[in-house]
Amino acid sequence: MAHSDREADRRLERAILELLDRRGPTATICPSDAARAAYVGDDDGWRALMEPVRRAARRLVAAGEVEITQSGRPVEPATARGPIRIRRTR
Repeated sequence: MAHSDREADRRLERAILELLDRRGPTATICPSDAARAAYVGDDDGWRALMEPVRRAARRLVAAGEVEITQSGRPVEPATARGPIRIRRTR
């Protein structure tokens, strides 16, 4: 993995964690919140970051930092399909 790719991955992970830090301990965020926060433009280019944000969330799950949820319940990141939410691990 190139240095710039690792840097982008870390930037997305930081965006997720910073958004969660600004909210209550049980709050969730949508991956699009992190994509918008990490995107530097003012157009809809953030959409290209949606899958990278989901990958960043999966890495944070593996590190024990966050959970991925659907319908308010934790789900396995590898099997989650459709809309997800991200929250701090409880």
